[in-house]
Amino acid sequence: MLSPRGEGLSDMRWQVHGERPIYTNPWVNLWLVDIQQPDGRRWEHHVVRMRHLAVAAVVDDRKRVLMMWRHRFITDTWGWELPMGLIEADETPEQAAVREVEEETGWRVESVRPLVYAQPANGITDSEHHVFRADAATYVGPPTEQNESDRIEWISLAEVRGMIDRKEIVSSGSLVGLLYLLLDEATGGG
Repeated sequence: MLSPRGEGLSDMRWQVHGERPIYTNPWVNLWLVDIQQPDGRRWEHHVVRMRHLAVAAVVDDRKRVLMMWRHRFITDTWGWELPMGLIEADETPEQAAVREVEEETGWRVESVRPLVYAQPANGITDSEHHVFRADAATYVGPPTEQNESDRIEWISLAEVRGMIDRKEIVSSGSLVGLLYLLLDEATGGG
């Protein structure tokens, strides 16, 4: 077997022999998966199955990104995040990103383009983050989602690195999108 770079590897694929749900609801599902590791050891591994997430990095012509200051009760922390939300069964990831921007911020984007795709914790969950970029937005009114954020602001991309260093931005979906935006700025991409 060859690695993606063409280097030789032994077969390190884990085998799945079956799975069963332990707990299910519309947002998160816990499964036990009967797996066998490459060394032959077989055991049940917990897997969290989740609906996938759409994230939007909206950048204006002044190189500012639209962000929300919000509280996350699970970690009891405040932080800056990009607009994001679960992808509904009847929509594409792109449609979800556009919808979430407007619902959470009151700004409307006409279109988005893929920025980066991530699996933030693929050793325990199948969650997928589809991160998009929009380069223009129009303010259409207050957000319809009243419980999402304390403040909504346009933040200069030049400030983002310091915010990350100060742990003001910790959300995986936001970090992945913002770091990719910074990479685009540094390399002339985007």
